[in-house]
Amino acid sequence: MTIGAILQGRSGAVVAARTDDLVRAVVDLLAQHRIGAVPVLDGDSLVGIFSERDFVRLVASYGPEALDRRLDEVMTRSPVTCGSDMAVIGALSQMTQKRIRHLPVVDGSRLVGFVSIGDLVKYRIDKIEAEAAAMRDYIAG
Repeated sequence: MTIGAILQGRSGAVVAARTDDLVRAVVDLLAQHRIGAVPVLDGDSLVGIFSERDFVRLVASYGPEALDRRLDEVMTRSPVTCGSDMAVIGALSQMTQKRIRHLPVVDGSRLVGFVSIGDLVKYRIDKIEAEAAAMRDYIAG
């Protein structure tokens, strides 16, 4: 089970932000798509991530003026990433150890996907349930 297997079931582009976007626009993007974080791109290169945690920290520091800051001033730089060939269990372990909930998927220098800990847990549970059903069928048959 790899991260690539999770990404295969998806269609459409990764929801992402740009370094010169204002926090206000990115918060709207998070709300519109009902997501907790976005990768931040400079051209085609991943340069950061902006999450709900970043926003809370920012508002605590700057108040309402936080909404008018540019992402390149406030994003988390050099985010933890993984490749599409990484095992799901390895990604879950990495996310747990680093205490992060979102993981950009990068192959070479190209962003190919974005997964949340919820995506990985759901995939893992679905696989375990399928294996349990197959075992029950085998025992019953």
